[in-house]
Amino acid sequence: MIDLFIQWWPFALSLLATGMIAGVLAGLLGVGGGIVIVPVLYNIFSVIGVDPDILMHLAVGTSLATIVPTSIRSLRSHAKKGAVDWALLKSWAPGLFIGVLGGSALAAFLNAQLLSGVFAVVALVVAFHMAFGKEHWRLGESIPTGARGGALTAGVGGVSAMMGIGGGTLGVPIMTLFGYPAQRAVATASGMGLIISIPGAMSFIIAGLGAEGLPPASLGYVSLLGFILITPMTVAMAPVGVSIAHAISHKMLKRAFAVFLAITAIRMGASLL
Repeated sequence: MIDLFIQWWPFALSLLATGMIAGVLAGLLGVGGGIVIVPVLYNIFSVIGVDPDILMHLAVGTSLATIVPTSIRSLRSHAKKGAVDWALLKSWAPGLFIGVLGGSALAAFLNAQLLSGVFAVVALVVAFHMAFGKEHWRLGESIPTGARGGALTAGVGGVSAMMGIGGGTLGVPIMTLFGYPAQRAVATASGMGLIISIPGAMSFIIAGLGAEGLPPASLGYVSLLGFILITPMTVAMAPVGVSIAHAISHKMLKRAFAVFLAITAIRMGASLL
């Protein structure tokens, strides 16, 4: 028992710390804790000897599961401040849901290297936008509706499900590029995370049932140990991030996070070479 404790406590502490950081970022930047959780889980699972063929699937599935309660807490916190655009969230929900189902199905057929590559490329693009994006940059003067809006939201849902992230990582910059207020975009994105994470996590659970090489205490491609250790901290810290989000300027914080994200993306991409 003592040997088991010595072996596992560094990983347990890493997961707890990850949950704290992910929770604050989920409420603060609307990026979704998954953008932090996935690369950390990827490295932790690698260290403990998880089969490389399922490594990324397990990290993505576990991340999506942790986003469910975090999104609920973050959404409620933003809603109390009256910052959530419920009409926009309702109009985006069908496209997000369809995209999640498609992205999850595709992820089940991709090998771990391709899935890691998707994460690395998209994370690098997001980091670039966070670091160098200008407030006056615009793709249009209003958020697209109809077929264009449906295609846009389906794309956000699909890519987010494949990366194991909440919708804010892609949704917030997209909304602001169409002239949407940043704080309102962050608040509304917390609801997008819920729409993405529930069907996404369920899809990864189903896809991973009976998979070989899963670590103990796994439900499909969801590590229950990772979920149990990360979730309480993300749920507890999300309101802290929300409070900070409504009190400070984001510019320097976004740039610092962009550096972290770029380094993470480059490291993950380099591991594929």
